[in-house]
Amino acid sequence: MKYLLSATILIFTLVLPFAAFSSQTNDPFPKASASYLVQVKGNTLWAHDPDRRLPLASITKIMTALIVIENCKLDDVVTVGNSVLQETGTKLGLRVGEKWKVVDLLKGALIYSGSDACAALADHLAGSEDKFVEIMNRRAKELGLTNTHFQNPVGHDNEEHYSTANDIAKLANKALTYPIFAEIVSHRLDKMKAINSKRTLKIKNKNEMFGTFAGMKGVKTGYTPEAGKCLVALAGRNGTDVLLVLLNSPRRWKVADEIMQKAFATASKTAQR
Repeated sequence: MKYLLSATILIFTLVLPFAAFSSQTNDPFPKASASYLVQVKGNTLWAHDPDRRLPLASITKIMTALIVIENCKLDDVVTVGNSVLQETGTKLGLRVGEKWKVVDLLKGALIYSGSDACAALADHLAGSEDKFVEIMNRRAKELGLTNTHFQNPVGHDNEEHYSTANDIAKLANKALTYPIFAEIVSHRLDKMKAINSKRTLKIKNKNEMFGTFAGMKGVKTGYTPEAGKCLVALAGRNGTDVLLVLLNSPRRWKVADEIMQKAFATASKTAQR
């Protein structure tokens, strides 16, 4: 019995440091944000509270764009309706009666984060925001996003509008399988031209990592008072892709840079073993 007890203590003493190290490795940035998740080549490397339901702000527009891409032709013509007048937040300044191609409104929604572009697309596809939201929630179930629920196509704060880092990673990975989505979110600058007027809008990506972080490919930013500063970022270096989801991260850009730099360094070391 004495030897058994000694052996048990020895095993516990040896295992505990490894368990603590493993916990640190899985979450090396515990104060980075309310929730985060990092994937390397599609596999989760680190995470902090990745199943916590939180507001997701304009990250919502990834789902809006996915539904439009899956159900509309890019050259379809959208006539802007009155719903754009009720939109708040970041807006392109679309005018009632203007005509735009679906692909241009997708640019406005994903690059500039225009809430009025989302409203116009929702009306075009579903006839109303409410019906479009029904499609959003149905698609979320189909994708296995079990901790996600939408109340609008933009990302406005609402207690029934939430997601998780895990679900958002699944959503982003699905959207990125569509070449047009991947192409649009990779643009730092772009422009969109109305069909029935000479008006052209020059738009700039809200993602400040373009031009400062090597290999940046997109994907989407978000901010509301409830959600805080959010980000889904994808970057690629030497054949390795790193996807980061940040929810409510006060120092979003600094944190994103630190986490992704460390992720690439870790992936490089692993590849050399």
